[in-house]
Amino acid sequence: MKVAIITDMHLGVRGDSKVFLDHQEKFFNEVFFPHLDEHNIKTVLDLGDTFDRRKYINYVTLDRAKKFFFDELQKRDIEYHAVVGNHSVYYTNTNEVNSMNLLLQEYTNFNIYRDEPVELTFGSTNVIMVPWITKTNSEVCLDAIRKSNAHICMGHFDIIGFEMLKGAICDHGLTKELFGSYEQVYSGHFHHPSEYGNINYLGAPYEMTWSDYQGKRGFRILDTETRELEWILNPFCIYHKIDYDDADMTIEDIAHLDLTNIKDSYIKVIVKNRSNPYIYDLFLNKLTDAGASDVKSIEDSLNLGDAGVEDILDETKDTKDILHDYIESIDTKSNKQKIKELIDELYLEAQSI
Repeated sequence: MKVAIITDMHLGVRGDSKVFLDHQEKFFNEVFFPHLDEHNIKTVLDLGDTFDRRKYINYVTLDRAKKFFFDELQKRDIEYHAVVGNHSVYYTNTNEVNSMNLLLQEYTNFNIYRDEPVELTFGSTNVIMVPWITKTNSEVCLDAIRKSNAHICMGHFDIIGFEMLKGAICDHGLTKELFGSYEQVYSGHFHHPSEYGNINYLGAPYEMTWSDYQGKRGFRILDTETRELEWILNPFCIYHKIDYDDADMTIEDIAHLDLTNIKDSYIKVIVKNRSNPYIYDLFLNKLTDAGASDVKSIEDSLNLGDAGVEDILDETKDTKDILHDYIESIDTKSNKQKIKELIDELYLEAQSI
């Protein structure tokens, strides 16, 4: 038996951006469901943060998400098991009010795990699925994790020592030792895929911020007999960096640029050499005319190379990334993850005004 595992879909991400909804729909239409159909996979496990917003839902996002994801699961009679993630819940101390239970009630083949862990069997593999741990359910969740005899533990965890995003290590939450009895542990929550010992953060299925640039994205297939985990990669990228050097560039070169993947993309132009302002303007206009959603230009006048350019690129990070980096840099005894979550909420509310 084979089951699909996906996590951190964040439907409605980036302020319910149409560009990102299109990007997500393309992944499901051209990668996710075709693979499930080809291999006759009838079980999907979702490890949390299915929707992006904690406080409310955009009707267009909900309508489109139902059509390109949830309806497609139901149409194929796929059994769907999902844990509630931190982005699914309204309150920070309880999972009682959450988007999954409220928005997906019409689907008969869906199983949403809100408060307590549940043990399931797929083929010859026993799995314990653990919802987001809060003050309300922490005792029952931690007790279940310690006592379970399941082969695999799955959930939406903060585990100390893992990379939350590139360069930012989690310094709070659960210890690796808590999961020592399991053959494998699969977690959502951190979008950057990483693995240490028996613990595997699966990562998000697609790019959502510049910190995801050139990262490995997709979903996984678990063989319940061998317990081997297979990557199914997402080939579609929304973020692109382009080196610019007009030393030997002509107007004809601009006219014949291959801009196949530029539409609806976010572009950073790394300017190595700009000697002809007219050619440069034509180049930027060409990107805009090709349908790029956003174009930023960064001068590399010092020829710093890739390492130096990455430092300069920090100047053009998304607002949320800049705020997160600042929080990581400050010396405080406060819970930085909680501060980030509060900042994210305020940022999303500001975008909707």
